[in-house]
Amino acid sequence: MLKYISKFPESIIKIDESDFEKAAMAIFEYQFKNNLIYNQYCMSLGKTPDDVSSIKFIPFLPIEFYKNHEVKSGVWKAEKIFESSGTTGGNTSSNQIKKLKDYFEISGSAFKLFYGNPSDYVILALVPSYVEQGNSSLISMIDHFLSFNPNSESGYFLYNHDELIALLIDLKEKGEKKVILMGVTYALLDLAEKVNMEFPDLIIMETGGMKGRRKELTRVEIHEALNLAFGTSTIHSEYGMTEMMSQAYSLGKGLFRTPPWVRVFTREINDPLSLEKQGALGVINWIDLGNLNTCSFIATSDLGRAYEDGSFEVLGRMDNSDIRGCNLMVVDDTDTVTD
Repeated sequence: MLKYISKFPESIIKIDESDFEKAAMAIFEYQFKNNLIYNQYCMSLGKTPDDVSSIKFIPFLPIEFYKNHEVKSGVWKAEKIFESSGTTGGNTSSNQIKKLKDYFEISGSAFKLFYGNPSDYVILALVPSYVEQGNSSLISMIDHFLSFNPNSESGYFLYNHDELIALLIDLKEKGEKKVILMGVTYALLDLAEKVNMEFPDLIIMETGGMKGRRKELTRVEIHEALNLAFGTSTIHSEYGMTEMMSQAYSLGKGLFRTPPWVRVFTREINDPLSLEKQGALGVINWIDLGNLNTCSFIATSDLGRAYEDGSFEVLGRMDNSDIRGCNLMVVDDTDTVTD
């Protein structure tokens, strides 16, 4: 257990797939002993490290706990606190980040696995609502990528679509650099309504979210509209959350893959403590060993399918996903956890 903690995050980033379960079980024991919220949640289910024989039986903490509590393993002061946008109503979620450099190393390593070095791309970020929010994990990740990006064209765009379109046309005509247009879904669709170009080499990466700005569309409808506007043949996607240190990426057709230190299962919709069969519709459970200092085992509210090869799809959000009537939602943060 000590090597995962003392050498974090290198011990997680360099993890071999064959060691994943061993590492996950060790981190489960560590977080059970050192995370007040997670400890009390596990105890309410009658689950302790002595009762859990496999990662499939590890309790997954409902993501709603991040709305009301500081979810931390150990005692430390956060260097950064990420916050969700809160556009869907109710309380916003927050994630305590012990060391911001750890987040940069983990998120950067995930990106490199799928795309290579961020500095090899012109990165055009169309994420106005996240910029305006101020404490977004996505913005911190993009800020980091831009901080060592040598391409002067890289940067943020809010609602200055004409400027962005002109830049895209210029980059396409020159054809000298690889370009990623990373954007929140509603903003990409707004831009697409003003565009009619053939830029087949452009990587369009949607980060999800209509934020209540547009009519909800299916993934297929969104991708068809973007491909038609930009002359591309496929749309990439990024899957991440305020509560996660790591991200998954889709290089097309909505099929996401994770870095080696992340695994995805789905749980039954009507029985949250039971895992769903592979390929069947369920609710996504996310194991992120990068969340060593918070909670690595998160029960999200996203519907999806997980497949045998480790890939998964995201198909929507559960209605009325907040946990109600759960006494743990009013747990006393002043209590302590003992070994």
